[in-house]
Amino acid sequence: MTPERSQKLLQVLSKRQPDLTVVLENVFDPHNISAVMRTCDAVGIQEIYILNNRIPPHKKWGARSSSSAAKWLTIYQFEDAAACFSALRKKYKKILTTHLSSDAVSLHAIDMTEPIALVFGNEHSGVSDEIRALADGNFIIPQVGIIRSLNISVACAVTLYEAFRQKSLAGHYDQPRFEHEMKQGLLKEWELKEE
Repeated sequence: MTPERSQKLLQVLSKRQPDLTVVLENVFDPHNISAVMRTCDAVGIQEIYILNNRIPPHKKWGARSSSSAAKWLTIYQFEDAAACFSALRKKYKKILTTHLSSDAVSLHAIDMTEPIALVFGNEHSGVSDEIRALADGNFIIPQVGIIRSLNISVACAVTLYEAFRQKSLAGHYDQPRFEHEMKQGLLKEWELKEE
């Protein structure tokens, strides 16, 4: 690996945000998952959680959509909702789902500077009742059109760029946020993927 490439990987790692993640619940289309992964990489998310407790686990992602983003992320796959939420609770202070309900708060009212996991449901029925019951609340993306929903990858991108905006203003991208040991471990993983 060239010194320039190694420097690029270190630069990217220095912007990764260990306190923000995305959870995808039973998303059918691997291309949607890949598009979400690409956005996660773009805003500095390292970990993504994929819960498939109602559909078979995915064997691969839609490579064209992701531009190989999956190889730069740490992906956790679960087939059990309780196990997934147990893992999330160890790292994230709040877990919110996207769901149009009377108690949902606006995306812009969420404090994205605290450790938070954002759950997006599948293309047909959104976030399930089971997952909403396990979460801390719901949020919505403000809209004024007739159709009150967005494609999952678009909804995720809109949400993550609001998080990016808030975290940028709070200085979260100004200094490395991973502990040295974690950063070195990821750097070694990434260097191996480059070979």
